[in-house]
Amino acid sequence: MADVPLIWQLGKLLASIGLVLGLGLVAVRVSPRVAGLLAGYPLGTALALFFIGLEISPGFATQSAIHTLAGFTATLALGGGYLVCGGRTDGIKGVLMGSLGGLSAWVVVGWLLSNFTFTRLTGTLVTLVAIGVFTWLYRRVPETRVNASGTLSWSALGLRAALATLMIFVITALAHWVPAAWAGTLAAFPVTMLPFLVILHAGYGAAPASTVIKHYPMGLGALLSYTLCVSLTYTPWGLAAGTLVGFVVATLWLLGWMRCQQWWAARRTAT
Repeated sequence: MADVPLIWQLGKLLASIGLVLGLGLVAVRVSPRVAGLLAGYPLGTALALFFIGLEISPGFATQSAIHTLAGFTATLALGGGYLVCGGRTDGIKGVLMGSLGGLSAWVVVGWLLSNFTFTRLTGTLVTLVAIGVFTWLYRRVPETRVNASGTLSWSALGLRAALATLMIFVITALAHWVPAAWAGTLAAFPVTMLPFLVILHAGYGAAPASTVIKHYPMGLGALLSYTLCVSLTYTPWGLAAGTLVGFVVATLWLLGWMRCQQWWAARRTAT
């Protein structure tokens, strides 16, 4: 593995910490529902793919992104495993049970996906089917709002931000040694969502964490849009332009989806 410039390492450090802290604040100041949608925004995956392209090559990142499209199914499995194992238990016990169950589900599904060769179309279709399945499975999960008057533990947020940063460094380091298919699956790992769930679960209980998991599948549309976009633009346009366009596409999708939800909620209220 070639030496990575210090400035790139600092960039990964600052970006990872900022993203986890920001998502934690959204959950407390707004709602876990909105935070669940934003958890599907291209945060950790964008960092992983960008630095994979920067440290190895845009072409390798392009191939990795194609496999990331299917790898999001493993991320959905992580949420499901977390919900099943820890979604009804508060405290450290619930966090540990949820994390163990979620990670186990991610490993199993990720390993299964690694045995297939995906294209942009098939990778996207696999995750779209998984989104539909998990959305249906979560339909009866109750919604809970975090008490915004609660005290936010900056020490806890800092600890989880450090965990997310460590994951980014591990993923980008492993990408130097594994095939593009494995690098893409690793890039789909929820490096910001998992620490965020731990923050919410440990500080506010299992119910808000379950609400985030419930809304996470539909938020994945932004991640799929971003990853599909960069898989098409990294090689011809370069990392900077491809990343910018990817974020624009993801933002448009997320805004459109939230507008559709508002329209649907208003229609249900009117009837």
